[in-house]
Amino acid sequence: MRKAVRLLLALTMSIGAVGAGSATAGAANTGTQPDIKERILKIPGMSLVEEKPYEGYRYLVLNYVQPVDHRNPAKGTFKQRFTLLHKATDRPTVFYTSGYNVSTDPRRAEPTRIVDGNQVSMEYRFFTPSRPQPADWSKLDIWQAASDQHRLYEALKPVYGKNWLATGGSKGGMTATYYRRFYPKDMNGTIAYVAPNDVVNDEDSAYDRFLDTVGDKACRTQLNSVQREALKRRDEIVPRYEKWAKENGKTFKTVGSADKAYENVVLDLVWAFWQYHLQSDCPTVPATKASTDELYKFIDTISGFDGYTDQGLEKFIPYYYQAGTQLGSPSPKFAHLRGLLRYKDSYQPRTYVPRDIPMTFRPGAMADVDRWVRDKSTQMLFVYGQNDPWSAEPFHLGRDAAARHDYRFYAPGGNHGSNIAQLVADERAVATAEVLRWAGVAPASLKGDDRKAQPLAPYNAKLDKQDVERQATLRP
Repeated sequence: MRKAVRLLLALTMSIGAVGAGSATAGAANTGTQPDIKERILKIPGMSLVEEKPYEGYRYLVLNYVQPVDHRNPAKGTFKQRFTLLHKATDRPTVFYTSGYNVSTDPRRAEPTRIVDGNQVSMEYRFFTPSRPQPADWSKLDIWQAASDQHRLYEALKPVYGKNWLATGGSKGGMTATYYRRFYPKDMNGTIAYVAPNDVVNDEDSAYDRFLDTVGDKACRTQLNSVQREALKRRDEIVPRYEKWAKENGKTFKTVGSADKAYENVVLDLVWAFWQYHLQSDCPTVPATKASTDELYKFIDTISGFDGYTDQGLEKFIPYYYQAGTQLGSPSPKFAHLRGLLRYKDSYQPRTYVPRDIPMTFRPGAMADVDRWVRDKSTQMLFVYGQNDPWSAEPFHLGRDAAARHDYRFYAPGGNHGSNIAQLVADERAVATAEVLRWAGVAPASLKGDDRKAQPLAPYNAKLDKQDVERQATLRP
């Protein structure tokens, strides 16, 4: 990672970032307005967790009091964590969601760099510490979560009065889309990255077709062969897995056993390879006759043995709950593994949620969003990866998408980390130009020539680092 920051500049900027009179931290403190932190903390329900210095910005970690139930605020409240990367109040603001926990390290989403703006990053409800106590899991749904965003947006809009964009990747892209569906007037544009759209949960043939055609045939054949071999050597590998778990304090109460967890880990293998790797990584796939040591290491590198332990699952229980109640989840057939599976019905969200949390799937939520995107959405951009399994069931745009400035682009050979920068030149230009227009900061030079569109902020290797957390197949 390259650091191109001069010592004197770094010193000056870091002092400015924490000082009340910082000019580089934006026009938040011009002598006529209070410091940006003071302005934010005057909003009812706001509290400061910490401030971290970052050159050129103010970076605050905050809590905001939200109703547990937006339909009935009298039912109690909880503190929802979010971060604020403050540039200036006269710049646009990007509302980022991962759909999971929020990182408390400064990061800049791609649209934030494109528009050189502020960024609000919000933790999804029920991900700790943003979880009501006691937790009424029936209040974890996409409308309640969208209402969290809407309420925080309304609280911050008087401070950040310029245009707002919503964005997120994977489950965060889904979250940004759901927010736009329920509160279509809040945002000036939405950029959703690699967002799955499982409209009919019981119809997942698209994933089988994808896995039958992704990459080249030689790589697919070898991955399938190694996956079969991993199950054939189950009786040799599971004891090693159990030994590792005991030595590291890992348990299997939720899934049921190490053997069952191992089968789920192996089922992730091919999917996870394409989710996080590229065609160029195919030479790293071991030979079918590789040693058990080599096979064990490959499985752990690609799928991760921790994923289905109690400790690995705990962080993601809110996601699995949503997947099993509204979002849906992929169910590939795994035809090449016939005769090798012992727990055919275990590869689904109910397996990964403690039994004291009730779950009932409520069909219709995804179909509603899908219809809205096709028929009523405006100024939305969907970016997918050509080789990303989650892109097998994407959002579809209506016939008049162009008139509504709706777009769907695929990064050639891209995986689950695909973004605008990876698109082919013409599509990259259109996407970048539209984001600038939606944010209200498009240079005059763009008029009639999208090819001139470029991000307004220079690349920062640390701030723009893409964090693609390795997760199991059922977690986008």
